[in-house]
Amino acid sequence: MAKPHFGFTLTGHEVHLSTHDYHKAGTAYQRFNKWAATWITKNVGTMTAFWIFTVLAAFVTPSCLFAAGYIHWHSFITTFGFELLATLILSTWLELALMPAIMVGQNLANAANDARSAKQFEDTEVIVDRLDTHTQGGLQEVLAAIEALSARQSQGKDLR
Repeated sequence: MAKPHFGFTLTGHEVHLSTHDYHKAGTAYQRFNKWAATWITKNVGTMTAFWIFTVLAAFVTPSCLFAAGYIHWHSFITTFGFELLATLILSTWLELALMPAIMVGQNLANAANDARSAKQFEDTEVIVDRLDTHTQGGLQEVLAAIEALSARQSQGKDLR
């Protein structure tokens, strides 16, 4: 894994800048898996991918209509072999192969989001602590300085 860009959470989780950095990258196989999972997750969930898959599915329509007897012209796309090939690609590969890849990409994104959320929560706690008027080193010192200035002003001393 890459060195954490934002350090670590209090529980020891690394906080990276990119989701891509949450997957192991020691071997060429792991680097390829990381690249493929994030690329597939990012690109398959687009309208472009939707339209490509819709057009691919539309190519099966003539063979289904031919098999049902609704059309009578014969060509390569009306053959049973084409229908089997299209089914193999559309049903088997797209559904069964892309689903685990997308799940891995989602797991990477979830790990990244969890670590970033934990880090943001910890940072927010520090900010709230510093804004607390009863905490040493926070607004308490600012308020004390303002009160000292007000006291000096009310005593009529020159503030210059």
